[in-house]
Amino acid sequence: MLDQLVVTFYLACVLAIGLWSGRHVKSMEQFAVAGRSFTSLVIFATLSASFIGDGFSIGNAEKVYLFGIVNIFALWGFSLKEILVGTFIAPRMDRFRDVISVGDIMKHDYGILGKVITGLFSLLLCAGIVGAQVGSMGIVFHVFLGMSPLLGILIGCGIVIAYTTIGGMRAIVLTDIVQFIVLAVAMPVTLLLGIRSVGGWDTLITAVPAVHLTIPGAGKTAIGFISLSLTFLLGETLVPPYVQRLYIGRNAGHTARGILFSGIFSIPFFAVTGLIGLVALVLNPQLDANLSLPYVIREVLPAGIKGIVIAGVISIVMSSADSFLNAASIALTHDVVKPFARNRIGPRQELIIAKTTTLVVGILAVIFALSIRSVLDILIFAYNFWAPVILVPLTAALLGIHAGRRSFLAGASAGIAGTLIWNSTAAASDINGLVIGLFCNMVVFGLVATVDHSRGHPAGTSQRE
Repeated sequence: MLDQLVVTFYLACVLAIGLWSGRHVKSMEQFAVAGRSFTSLVIFATLSASFIGDGFSIGNAEKVYLFGIVNIFALWGFSLKEILVGTFIAPRMDRFRDVISVGDIMKHDYGILGKVITGLFSLLLCAGIVGAQVGSMGIVFHVFLGMSPLLGILIGCGIVIAYTTIGGMRAIVLTDIVQFIVLAVAMPVTLLLGIRSVGGWDTLITAVPAVHLTIPGAGKTAIGFISLSLTFLLGETLVPPYVQRLYIGRNAGHTARGILFSGIFSIPFFAVTGLIGLVALVLNPQLDANLSLPYVIREVLPAGIKGIVIAGVISIVMSSADSFLNAASIALTHDVVKPFARNRIGPRQELIIAKTTTLVVGILAVIFALSIRSVLDILIFAYNFWAPVILVPLTAALLGIHAGRRSFLAGASAGIAGTLIWNSTAAASDINGLVIGLFCNMVVFGLVATVDHSRGHPAGTSQRE
C-alpha cells in the first residue's frame, strides 16, 4: 500500500507540474522550443531524461540478461554520439535561432520538398518510439501495481498526453527535471541493493556465466557487436526531440555543455541498468528476460524505497514518451501540414492543430503498443525511418556543407533502397540494414553533390523553393 501511495503522489505531482507549466503557452514557438531560455544544466537534465527511455533501461537489462555486458558496450555508441554532437554540432546552433523543427533546417538547403519528407519520416520515427514507450508503461504498471497492462497504458499515457498537449516543450522540460532527479537516484540504488541481495560483487561475478562477461558475448559475433554499436551510434543521432533540445538553450554555449554533460552521464547510467540484468540472471535464471529490471526492483527493495524506484521506472518511460510525442506533432503540423496549406494557417490555428495532433498520435501509440514485445527491438526497427534517410543530409546542413535538393533526394532514395534490400535479403546477417542504408545514402549524396558542384550549380540556391 505504501508503494502505491508513493507512486500515486508522484504521478499527481508530474501531472500538476505539467499542466501548470503550460498555462502560458500561446504560440507554436512556445509549444515547440519554450522560449529558447534554458541553461546548460536544464538542457542536461531534460536531454538525459528524454534519451533514457525504457529501451536503454528495461531493454538494456533484458539484453544483458540474455547476452551479457556486450550490450552495455554497444550502448556506449549512443554515448559517443552525444559527445560528438555536443562537441561539433551544438556549438554551431546559433546559426539556426529562428527554427523550431528539423524540417526548418532541411528547408534551408533542400527546399520545401526536403522539409516535407523530413516531416513525414520524423513522424514515422517518433510514432514508433512513442509506441514502444507506451507499451512499457503497461508492463511497469502491471508488474509493480498489479493493474492490467491496458489500464496501466491508459493511466500512464493519459497523463503524458494531457500535459504534453497543453504545455508542449515547457511542460516537458519541467517534468523532465523532476523525472531525471528521480531516475538518477533510483537506478543506482536498485543496483546496489541488488548486488547486496546476491551476496556482493564477487559473488555476482562468480555466479554469472563466463560468456556473459566477454565481448562479443553469448551468441554474438564481432561483426554483430560492431553493427549494434553503430546502430546505437547512428540510430538516434539528431532525431527530432534531440534536435529540439539544440534550440531551447540561451545560446550555443549552454546547449553544447548540456549535451556534452548528458553524453558523459549516459556512460555510467547504461552500465548501471545493464548490470541490473546480471543481478536478475543470478536471482532467477528462468526469468522472462523482459522482466529483468522489474523483477529485481520487486524482489530486493523494501517498501517505500520500492515505491520511489517504481516512480523512477515510470519516469524513464514517461520522459521519453513525452518528448517523442511532442516532436511527432510538430513534425506533422509544422513540416507537413503547414507547407501544403501554403501559409494559409495562422499562428493560432497551427498551435491548435499541433495540440490536436499530439492527442491523436498519443491514441494511435496506445493502439500500437498493445502488440509490442521486445522494446529494444522496436526501437531498432524505428531507427530505420531516420538514419538511412535523413541523417546524412541533416548533418551536412548543420555543419554548413551545402548541397542541393538533387543530392538530398538521390541520397534518401539510395538509403531507403539499401535498407529495404539488405533487410529482406540478408535478414540473418549480424549487420543491421540501417548501417547499410546510411552508407548508401552517404555515398550517393556525396557523389551527386560533387557532380553538381563541378557543373557549377550553387548548392541549394537554385534548387530551393
